[in-house]
Amino acid sequence: MEETINIEQIFNILKKHLKLIGGLTIVGALFALFITVFFMTPKYDATVQVLVNRTETANNVGAAYNTQQADVQMINTYKDIIQNKIVLDPVRKEIAKKDNFTGTSDNLKNQISISNEENSQVFSVTVQDTNAYRAADIANSVADTFKQKIKKMMKVNNVTIVADAIAKPNAVSPNKKLNTLIGLVLGAIIGIAIAFLIEILDKTVKNTDLLTEIGLSNLGMINHIEETKKSQRLFGQSTSRTRKHTDSGR
Repeated sequence: MEETINIEQIFNILKKHLKLIGGLTIVGALFALFITVFFMTPKYDATVQVLVNRTETANNVGAAYNTQQADVQMINTYKDIIQNKIVLDPVRKEIAKKDNFTGTSDNLKNQISISNEENSQVFSVTVQDTNAYRAADIANSVADTFKQKIKKMMKVNNVTIVADAIAKPNAVSPNKKLNTLIGLVLGAIIGIAIAFLIEILDKTVKNTDLLTEIGLSNLGMINHIEETKKSQRLFGQSTSRTRKHTDSGR
């Protein structure tokens, strides 16, 4: 026998197990929030902005433009230099003394991300760390060290720190709202899945159509009458009257 479920049946199943689904939804959200608050380490970020450009002595506007475009193309090279040990090793030593940093240069590399806008000579160095002040110190140290190293390596003197990194009090991760929303959705999905599983495993006969489908005959129906105090009094009175009639007959 092939079973099919229409939209009305789906709605009825969800309505029938609404408490179960709602309960698991709330539990999922609370569980996600609990894990986020008590088991995930908050991380903070700090960003320093650096401008690198070469001085053009020629008065030719075209030459100045070409130099600017060359500087933009060189930003990818600057990114590689910043994430190289020639910059990160001195930074690691400085931060180890200043902020008790115990990681390696590779750890620093994983904490650093570099970005820039299209056709812009300014690029941003962003550092993530479990300590907001240490994140700012690392970012500023990276910019200062890069400024020193690039002069010797590529003969570039015009390196300007556009904006120093500052410590931010608000953590960037984990995202409590996002994690709670994910827990909410997962809880709802689990609740719906359990509700449908209960219905699939329930083999009781729910209507007479099912009997016809499996080749059985309907011999009749027995209605269930809920026993209430009123019905108890009614049937009690009927029973007592019957007994009186019986006694009088004797």
